[in-house]
Amino acid sequence: MLVSMKNAVKRYDGFRLDLSLEVKEGYITGLVGQNGSGKTTAFKTILGLIGSDGGEVLTLGREPKSLTPDEKENIGVAMADTGFSAYLKLKEIAQIQRRLYKSFDADAFLKKCELSGLPIDKPMNGFSRGMKAKARLFCALSHQAKLLILDEPTSGLDVIARGEILDELRGYMEKEGRGVLISSHIATDLESLCDDIYMIDKGSVILHDDTDRLLGTYGILKTTDEEYYALDKSRVMGICRESYGMACLTDDRAFYAEKYPMLTIENGSIDNIISILIRGEKL
Repeated sequence: MLVSMKNAVKRYDGFRLDLSLEVKEGYITGLVGQNGSGKTTAFKTILGLIGSDGGEVLTLGREPKSLTPDEKENIGVAMADTGFSAYLKLKEIAQIQRRLYKSFDADAFLKKCELSGLPIDKPMNGFSRGMKAKARLFCALSHQAKLLILDEPTSGLDVIARGEILDELRGYMEKEGRGVLISSHIATDLESLCDDIYMIDKGSVILHDDTDRLLGTYGILKTTDEEYYALDKSRVMGICRESYGMACLTDDRAFYAEKYPMLTIENGSIDNIISILIRGEKL
C-alpha cells in the first residue's frame, strides 16, 4: 500500500478532517470535493507537512515524518499552492533538482518542457498559470518517484494542455508498482483517468467507489412528485428537489430501468453524483 489513512484527524478552528483512504500500487486514485472540503489538508498530512491529531497515516508504509531522505525521493509532489521562485529559469530549476534528487533526470525534464512549449531560458515570472502548472508536474515526474501526489495539476490549462498532462500520467503508470493520488475540479479528467474516486465534504468521505462502477451503474432518476412518492426507494442514495420534481441518486440504475420502464433515468457523472450528495438529502 502506497498510502493508508485510517480515521486520520486534523483539527483547525471551524474545521475537522476525519479521513480514511488508500492508494494502492497500480492505481490512480482521485480525490474530489468543493473548495475547503479538506483535499489539500489531506495531501499535506500524507506528506508530513502538517501533523495529524489522531488516527493513522502511513506513506510508503511509514509515518510521514519518519520517512528518510532516500524514501522521500520515491514521492513526487505538485501542489497547487506552491511553486518555484519567479526569478528562476527552468534550466536553473533542473540543476537545483538534480542536486536534491539523486535520480532526477534533468535532460528528460527539460525535453518535456521544450516539447510542451515551455521556454527553458526565461524566468518563470513571465509564465502563465497553466505554464507553471506544467513545470510543476514535469518536475514531479522526472525523478522516477513511486508515488505521485498531485493537487489540481490541470488547473488553469486549456483542453489540449490538459490532454497532454493526462497522457503523461498514463505513461507514468506503465511501470509496475507506481500509484497516483490526484485532486481536480475538472470531473471529466478524473472520469477518464482514475481507477477509483473518493468524494469528500467537510473533511469526511461521503462516497468511495471504482470509477467504472460510478459511471457504469450509478444514475439519476428524474421523477415528478407523484412518481417519487410511488418509487421504491430501497436503492436511492440521495435526493434533490428540482423545478420539475425530484432528482434521485441511485447506485443501481438497471434496477429502476427494469422496474420503471417509463421513468427518465440519466447516466451518473461525478459532478451530478457529488452535487446530489452535497446539496441534497440522504436517505
